[in-house]
This record gives sequence, C-alpha cells and structure tokens, in this order.
Amino acid sequence: MNALCQMTGLDRSGFYRWRRPRQATPVAMELRDQMQRVALEWPAYGYRRITAELRQRGFAVNHKHVLRMMREDNLLCVRRRAFVVTTDSRHSLRVHPNLARGLRPSAINQLWIADITYIRLRNEFVYLAVVLDAFSRRVIGWALGRTLEAGLAVAALRMALVERRPAPGLVHHSDRGVQYASADYTGMLHKHRAQISMSRKGNPYDNAACESFMKTLKQEEVYRNEYRDFHEAHASIGDFLERVYNQQRRHSALGYLPPAEFENGAMQ
Repeated sequence: MNALCQMTGLDRSGFYRWRRPRQATPVAMELRDQMQRVALEWPAYGYRRITAELRQRGFAVNHKHVLRMMREDNLLCVRRRAFVVTTDSRHSLRVHPNLARGLRPSAINQLWIADITYIRLRNEFVYLAVVLDAFSRRVIGWALGRTLEAGLAVAALRMALVERRPAPGLVHHSDRGVQYASADYTGMLHKHRAQISMSRKGNPYDNAACESFMKTLKQEEVYRNEYRDFHEAHASIGDFLERVYNQQRRHSALGYLPPAEFENGAMQ
C-alpha cells in the first residue's frame, strides 16, 4: 500500500477516500427518487421532458445530469420495452372519489394506503407494490415483480387482506393508476366491502404517507445496496419491510415507536 501511494503521489488518506464510495446526500436521493417517479408516470418522456418536470417540482437540475442518472438507472432502455405499463390515469376504467382527504384513523383497519415504486437492480429493474395501514404506518402487504401489471398490486392487497381480515367499511386509498382501477383489484375490495378512494388528478400530496414511506425505503434500504438479482432483492427488501421497518424503525409520527409496537400499545 505504501509503495502504491508513493508511485502515484497520493497519501494513504487520499487513497482511502478514493476507494470509499461517497454517500448520496438527502437532496441527491430525493432528486433520484423523483426522477424515477416521473419516468414511471410518463413512460414516453425522454430526459429533456423529465428535466422540465423535475424543474417544475422545484429541483434545480440540468438535462445532462438527468441523462446521466437515467443511464445509471437503466431508464433509457426501459422506455423502449413494450411491456412497461403506465401508472397514470390515462385509462377508461372508473375513477373513484377521494374519501381519505381529512380522514384521521383512530385504530387499525380504518384506512389503508397503497402505492408502487421502481427499484433498479444490477442488470434489470423491478417494481414494488405496498399496502400500509395509515394508522400505524405498518406495511401489511407487499409484492415485488418485474412488470407493472395489475397482478402485482393485487398480490400485495391479497397479502394485506389475509393478514388483517378487515371488517366492512375499510377505506382503501391509492392513486388513479390502472393497476388500482382494474377489475381484479376493485373486485377484491368490493368483495371485502371496502370503500375505494383515489387521489385527485395530478395531486401527489393526497397520498403523502405512502410517499414518505417510499422515501424511507429508498434512503434506508434500496440506495444502500446493489442487488445482484431479483431473488436477492426480494429477500433483502422483504427483511427490511418485515423485520426492520415494521418491528424496529422508530417513527416521529408514532411517538418514536416502531409500527408494530405502536399497534400493540393502541390495542391494550
């Protein structure tokens, strides 16, 4: 090591700074997360349109930076693949009114919230669908898949229904995506006599709790790992959701208790 440093003219501390990858800043992680969301919502957008959308959302970023991030996340190739399905509301399925606005749950199984996000692996990309109980922020259903077909969201919902067995009257809130408006998804909710709620058009703040969860997932799990393949991603993300997030991670909104502990205390 000393000989190598002498040959290159570097001191040891400089060498280790070069070897040690820099940790992404919160602003950089938020920018990358929003870039992925725009790419997911608008599959036909190129890097210039995505740059314009990011600027509209308050990010001071140029098109060269966005192009570099899209290359790193393999999004330039993703946009040409025919099986990528849009998640925006450009479909002819029924869109339900927003019932969750202003709703403050006082117990579990009163309000569930659902969302889908994009996750980049080493050689491919996958999607994660989640269902959270808004009362405790606990992940009660999730599914990881390679496409955005409705079956992904249905699998996450099925896990939540088996886990919780909610009474009639539950409010289920999501965006207006085709996955959540599909007959399979809405049919399952109707079967369990749940009320269907969807965000207003173009208003991401209607599902702010899910947005916050996705940010936590990206910062504390996804961006800290480089998954080799789908199976490794499934195992690692599953462990984070079930063991770390639900059982250990403290939430300021829950009095700094983990979701599982918060639920146990509320039921006593």
